[in-house]
Amino acid sequence: MASGKLSPRQKMINLMYLVFIAMLALNMSKEVLSAFGLMNERIEDSNEKAAVRNDSFMQGLAEKVNEQPAKYKPLKAQADQIDVISTEFNAYLEQVKTDMLTTVKDPSDYEVMDKTNHLDEKWFNGDKFTPEGQKFLDEINKYKSGVLNVLGESNQDIQADIVDKFSTDPVKNRDNITIPWLDYHFKGFPMVASLTKITQMQADVKTIESEVLSTMLAGKLKIEASLTNFDAIVVPDKTAFFSGEDFTGRIILGRNDKTLTADKVVINGKELSADAMQAGQTILKFPAGSVGEQKIEGEFQFKEGDSIISIPVASTYAVVPKPNSATISADKMNVVYRGVSNPMTISFAGIPDNKISASAPGLSKGSGVGKYVMNPGSGREVTINVTGTLPDGSKVSDRAQFRIKDIPKPSGTIAGQVDNTSLPKNTVEIATIGAVLEDFDFELPIQVTAFKIKIPGQPTVSVNGTKLNDQAKNALRKARRGDGIQIFDIKAQIKGNSSYKLKGVSPVFVELTN
Repeated sequence: MASGKLSPRQKMINLMYLVFIAMLALNMSKEVLSAFGLMNERIEDSNEKAAVRNDSFMQGLAEKVNEQPAKYKPLKAQADQIDVISTEFNAYLEQVKTDMLTTVKDPSDYEVMDKTNHLDEKWFNGDKFTPEGQKFLDEINKYKSGVLNVLGESNQDIQADIVDKFSTDPVKNRDNITIPWLDYHFKGFPMVASLTKITQMQADVKTIESEVLSTMLAGKLKIEASLTNFDAIVVPDKTAFFSGEDFTGRIILGRNDKTLTADKVVINGKELSADAMQAGQTILKFPAGSVGEQKIEGEFQFKEGDSIISIPVASTYAVVPKPNSATISADKMNVVYRGVSNPMTISFAGIPDNKISASAPGLSKGSGVGKYVMNPGSGREVTINVTGTLPDGSKVSDRAQFRIKDIPKPSGTIAGQVDNTSLPKNTVEIATIGAVLEDFDFELPIQVTAFKIKIPGQPTVSVNGTKLNDQAKNALRKARRGDGIQIFDIKAQIKGNSSYKLKGVSPVFVELTN
């Protein structure tokens, strides 16, 4: 534009145009730099929250190890390896960022972070890498190989994600020319762009750690729930039978945890030796005693957190021939639950059902021989009194106490999945929020009536019913991959029994996969 044929006035006008264009470019550059800085701040905030979640997981796992070391110690050892590898790599990346920010007066002023010389001089020497540049690549590969080695042959999906996110293979640029990975991502870039990239790398590290830890625990729970861990247990209707009678009883399935060990087992006032509990079972051996009713009383003591949980043992057996003790057993467990109809079997050895009477608050006769239904009221225990009439007209009686428990705290579900889970955004949008009683012996339908949902960066939304309303869906659409969605304050009631007040429903945490 500044040709010699132009007049001085035209040359001045052209020069003013050039200055104006340069000023526009400068302003646009500052806006871009600020945008990168704001993005970096948001990622750092998300990283802090992810670190808190991962730390909470590790603390909870440590408590489980103290309670049941045989079951959780191997899992904790693997989790510790992942945590150490992730922490070391994250600390290295944080140091790289610190070194970058020391070159500027105000680390919060992103508009001055437009220079490229810091990393260009620190990591590159012409077409080669400096020792610091090579170390950056080595640390990435060290982290990647370390996590893959810990995972072994498991979690192939996560392994593929790690290989993809932390690949340092050469890359083709827009001119279809293959260049080194470090050049492609960091050479000639403004400092704020490189800073944001490294912060995103830290986010990937924390996300991978969270996915690995969650998957490891989910795998452990799946193994425990397998039917291969259940034993068939024969429960006779009576503890003694006479010659000529038909054997009657039930077969129930009980989960056998071979890794479970008690801190103390006391039976009939005597503490059993440590080897009495083998493969999840306590072996009993003692003299049967004289003819008549004999009791087995005691307790199991387990450590749970900072408390000692005691599980009472209370049972009786009859030493025949004289039928002088009752057999009273809850069909479901050694306790009865408030708020549900507990089926029970009550009989006297050698005495017909029509010659037996049983009484207790809330107890009623059911349909079938020896069948009763218990609907306990207030209190912590209920005593069942049983009287039987022998063929000679004489009477025998017995009694038994059962603990009364409330229905346990339900667990919230989304799309049928409990607790921490990972789901696509579209699945969350149409999913049903529910509540279940995990490991509860009764089929008890629960109806969710309302809940609240919290999406990162969005206000909490209250929802009536079991599915997301329009407000919740709009908030969900603004979430991003890796965001943690919290569903909490779930209101629920028993179908057909709204008068019984359930304990608070446990919340659900969902990590978005897209």
